[in-house]
Amino acid sequence: MVQTTLVALLVRLLRPAALVTLAGAGLIGAAVSTPAAAWWRGGGFYVVAPPVYIAPPIYPYPAPVYPPPAYYAPPPVSYAPAPPAPPQSTGQSCFAGPYACPMDHPTASGSACYCLSNERSKIWGRAS
Repeated sequence: MVQTTLVALLVRLLRPAALVTLAGAGLIGAAVSTPAAAWWRGGGFYVVAPPVYIAPPIYPYPAPVYPPPAYYAPPPVSYAPAPPAPPQSTGQSCFAGPYACPMDHPTASGSACYCLSNERSKIWGRAS
C-alpha cells in the first residue's frame, strides 16, 4: 500500500514539473531560434544589475605639497635666426592719402603723382 501512494504522489508532483520544464524548454527554444534584436527597443524582460561604485584610492589628508625645484635649466643656446629685413627701396615713392606706392619714373620731389586704389582708380598725391 505504501508503494501505491508513493507512486501516486510522484505522479502528482511530476505533472507540474513536466509542464514547467516543457514551458522553459519552449521559451529557451524561441529565444535561441530568433535572430539577435540588438536595436530593438520594445517592451520585454530585462535583468539589470545594481550599480557598482568603486571608490578612489585613499590619500593621506591633507595631500602632500612639494616645493618647486631649486634649479631650472637654462634655455637653449641657439635660437632660430630672425627673418631677413625687407629690402629698402632707393627709388621715389608717391604718398596718396592712405596709399603709398613706388614711382615708375623719377620726378621732382613734391610734384603730383597717383597710386591705384583697391578698386583700380587713381588717387592723387605728392612724390617724395
